[in-house]
Formats: sequence, C-alpha cells, structure tokens
Amino acid sequence: MTSAFERLRVLDFTTTIAGPHCTRLLADLGAEVIKIEAPEGDMMRSRPPLRDGASTSFGQLNAGKKSLVLDLKSPPAVEAACRLVKTADVVVENFRPGVMRRFGLDYQTLREHKPELIYCAISGYGQTGPSAALPAYAPVIHAASGYDLAHLAYQTEQRRPDYCGIYIADVLTGTYAFGAIMAALYQRRVTGEGQMIDVSMLESMLSLTLSEIQAAQFAVAPPGRPVFGPIAARDGYVNLSIASERTFQNLAIASGHAHWITDPRFAKYADRRANWGELIDELERWSGELSVVQVQAVFDRHGVPSSPYRTVKQAMADPQLAHRHAFAEVRDAGGTFQALNPPFRMSEAIAAVAPFAAPLGAHTAELLAEIGYTPTEIENFTTEAVRQRE
Repeated sequence: MTSAFERLRVLDFTTTIAGPHCTRLLADLGAEVIKIEAPEGDMMRSRPPLRDGASTSFGQLNAGKKSLVLDLKSPPAVEAACRLVKTADVVVENFRPGVMRRFGLDYQTLREHKPELIYCAISGYGQTGPSAALPAYAPVIHAASGYDLAHLAYQTEQRRPDYCGIYIADVLTGTYAFGAIMAALYQRRVTGEGQMIDVSMLESMLSLTLSEIQAAQFAVAPPGRPVFGPIAARDGYVNLSIASERTFQNLAIASGHAHWITDPRFAKYADRRANWGELIDELERWSGELSVVQVQAVFDRHGVPSSPYRTVKQAMADPQLAHRHAFAEVRDAGGTFQALNPPFRMSEAIAAVAPFAAPLGAHTAELLAEIGYTPTEIENFTTEAVRQRE
C-alpha cells in the first residue's frame, strides 16, 4: 500500500505542540518532514517522561520526522534553509508573528524562491490585528476564547474557573492547520499556485462553542440540569447521555422504571429537563446498588448511550482500540513507547505513525549534503551547533 503524501516534502519550523502535531499528521501520511531545530532542540525534548534523556512526549509529536539543526540567528543557516525551501512543497511554522520575517524566512521572501510553496503559519491570534503580537499558550487561549467559562456554566456547583491541563487548543489548531494544508495542496493541483495559510488558535477554540456562539447573540432560557452527565454506581460513575425519546425509553426500561415513559414529570423532553434532578435521584437509587460494570452491562443490553469514566490507561486497554490497531510502537534513544496512530483509516493508503523519533540533528549532514554543502562546510555547521548547545 502506498502513502497519500509520498514525495511531499515539508519543512517544519515548529516547536512545542500545535505545529508539531500538524506536521506529524503529515508524516503519518507519508510526507518527508524535515524538522528544523535550534542547537538546543525543541523544548519538548526535555519534557517527561524521559528515559536516558529521550522524551516520549517529544517522540509522539515528532515521530517519523528528520532532524536538522540550524541556528536561524546565523545568516549561513538561513541561507541553508532557503536552499531547502527550493526543494520543499510545504513550510509550517508556529513562531510569534514577525519572527520568521526577522529571520528572512517569511512567506513573502520564500515565495520568491518557490512560487508554488504552501506556507502555513500557526499563531495564537492570527498574523495581524491588535492581539497578533501577544504571547499565547493553550491555557491562555482556553480563557480568551470563552471556552473555560462556557465549560464552567455546565458545572452545577463550581464557581472558580479551573485549570485544564489537557491542551485542547494546541491539538485542535494543529488539526485545523493539517486540513488547511491539504486544501491548499488540492488547490495548487488546479491552479499551480502556492499560498499563505494563517491559522489562529483563538478561532480554532471558538469553533468548539457552537451552541454558545448562538446563545451569546440571542436570548435563550438558561440551561437546566444537563441531560448528559454522571450517575453514581456503587463503586464509581457512569456517563449517561440521553438525547432522544428512544434512548430515554431505553433508559426507563433498562433501570426498571418503565412507568417514566408516561410520567408527566419525564414523558417529554422539556419536562425531563425541568425535572432532571428528580429523575437522577430516582435512577441512582437503582444504580447505587450496582457496580459500574453491572450498570454498564445493563445499559449496553438496552442501547442506552453511556460509558464508565475511565483513566487514559484504562481507555488504552480497550479491545476496540486493539482491534483498530490504534497504537504503534515507536523507538527513540531511550527505547520504545506506544504512540497513537491517526484516528482515521484509509483503504488505499497508509495512515500510521512512523516507528522512529530522531535524535537531535540526526539528519543534518545528510540534508546539507543534498543541497550542495561540502564536508568541510557541514563540519562547520555541526561544530557551531555543538558550541551553541554548550
């Protein structure tokens, strides 16, 4: 089976999470991704878990990429990057707006070297505008986008915004950038022209608040107790999500409360929302006598949308994921680890994480030789990179 992006070359100037997530998806589909790192390397190389100095956090974001060390503050290194651009199809960067221009590697400059270049810039707020220069990390964007307070509004008691340690904005923005690059590549097949893609983390996060964007514009009744959420079992909780009449009827029958179907408190959707607290109280008198496993087994038999609350480790052991070969083994300098494959499968192309994560600078000599540098010049590059690290 072939790869969808075979013969596609990507120059990856990204660091941390959003950009590397985007370019790893490109690598998963067969693109040759060249990760250009400063002499000290991407900061994620120092993030735990670490084994013999190798980070699996870095590895899962950068598996399958080649590593080229260039100090972009040095004119010779910028010249080398420009030579590489002439051989590339796509450039991806996630510096703060203006940084690549200071390096002489912005879109307007690089398109002179490669008019058909697809150039994708990922930033917190977009490349222009009053907020463009502000620093942005995922938690900042979660707050700025309204997402955190929108999420808080669905909690029944909590009043202080909490900290979301799962960096949704980074992963989501990287995924949007991946999709935009594919769209630009398709357009280039038609027009022969490259283009600049400007991806905003702020707007990416706003895309999650579909109902809230409309509620912010029009007067709507405040939400009652949600019809999605946890119910207590004897030894834990099960998420229950009742969105249709059929699933409510299934719930009533599964829990031995068939009379709820005609009970005026619960028979109609609006009544259930208004009296959801009573329904849950009655339901938990049943579920509280059973284990999570028992409750879930009953719900599964009756087609009730639900799931136990699981840890990530428990979720990774799900037989469904094993059936889909959702994880692959990746090797780095510290050994092996499991990384998640793309969440889609293709019938005629490979979509899977590559089995290696490259050490810092592992492909520097190979790539510089390809674009015409002599062994002496390559030695000067690598010696300077080592000096910078020290």
